[in-house]
Amino acid sequence: MARRRSGISLLVILALLHAYIGVRLLPAMEIGLAGLALGAVLLAISAVLVRIGLVAPTLRRTRWSEQVAWAGLLAMGFFSSLFVLTVLRDVALLVLHLAGAGGPVFTRDSAVAVPLLALAVTAIGFVNARRVARVVKVEVPIAGLPPALHGYSIAQISDIHVGPTIRRPYLNAIVTRVNALKPDAIAVTGDLVDGSVQRLAPHTEPLSRLSAPDGSFFVTGNHEYYSGAEQWIAEVRRLGLRVLMNEHVIRRRGDAALMIAGITDYSAHLFNPGHKSDPHLAAAGAPDDVAVRILLAHQPRSAPAAADAGFDLQLSGHTHGGQFFPWNLFVPLQQPFVAGLNRVRSLWVYTSRGTGYWGPPKRFGAPSEITLVKLVPA
Repeated sequence: MARRRSGISLLVILALLHAYIGVRLLPAMEIGLAGLALGAVLLAISAVLVRIGLVAPTLRRTRWSEQVAWAGLLAMGFFSSLFVLTVLRDVALLVLHLAGAGGPVFTRDSAVAVPLLALAVTAIGFVNARRVARVVKVEVPIAGLPPALHGYSIAQISDIHVGPTIRRPYLNAIVTRVNALKPDAIAVTGDLVDGSVQRLAPHTEPLSRLSAPDGSFFVTGNHEYYSGAEQWIAEVRRLGLRVLMNEHVIRRRGDAALMIAGITDYSAHLFNPGHKSDPHLAAAGAPDDVAVRILLAHQPRSAPAAADAGFDLQLSGHTHGGQFFPWNLFVPLQQPFVAGLNRVRSLWVYTSRGTGYWGPPKRFGAPSEITLVKLVPA
């Protein structure tokens, strides 16, 4: 009952937001009664589709569920840009009014431009999201790096979000590109899925093809905990990846030793107290001759604890680089970094923009990536 009530409340909120867009844009377009009626109908359909998009990973499987999920998620992406641009237009109109500028022509033309611009951003964002992620090469300088570890490479993929619109062919193309890089190790830094093992196991199967001499590793993200973390941990292990849960492995090149450690998601304890994220535990018991300590941690905000635990490099994701405007502006409210290579005391932190996308198939100003991290002497 509570779930149904919250669903109705969300639909009411979406209806009000769509009504705001309609009131602010439709009359200003000067499109007549027929145009107003058509616009109102389209906005009502959008409100329903966006509501569907928000629950797309849990839709009951029917003959048309996949197409309905696609429609809902595309509507989410379009509505997001439409709403933001409507607000920005209103701000512009207010500023122009206070300045004694603007006028009826600008009011009309800007109202027409808003949905057209939202459509263009959504189309470009769709193309960006659906293409295979580009390879981003990053060199990380490590002080005292032994010669045997010069050029040691880790291919990082993150935030793929296999689910309603990301399926087996999409992941298969990512795996092929990662293997072509011939890295020493592969890191999957969380948020692999949006949905249950029962629904998505056939679509995550390509992970079994990941191949690197020092192994492929996985750490949980927050979305694994929304989707049944214990079941996904077992499934990822079945696919041949080493799941690092506050633990580490040692890899050697000649007489040089390197640690690859992993922690559970920063918020894991909220779902399972036994999964509390702990960089110190992940590093415990390491041999004295370890020259480089690398931590896989889904969220960048694990970095201060990782620095305290003595790690040299942390590989993270979670932020998607903001995925598309304006959500990139809100990431710093929760995370210390949005994307790229940054520093926390003696610790390097690389934050991936993600290899897939969450929710709407849309990326604008935040391209997806497969990251090839190479260790170089400082």
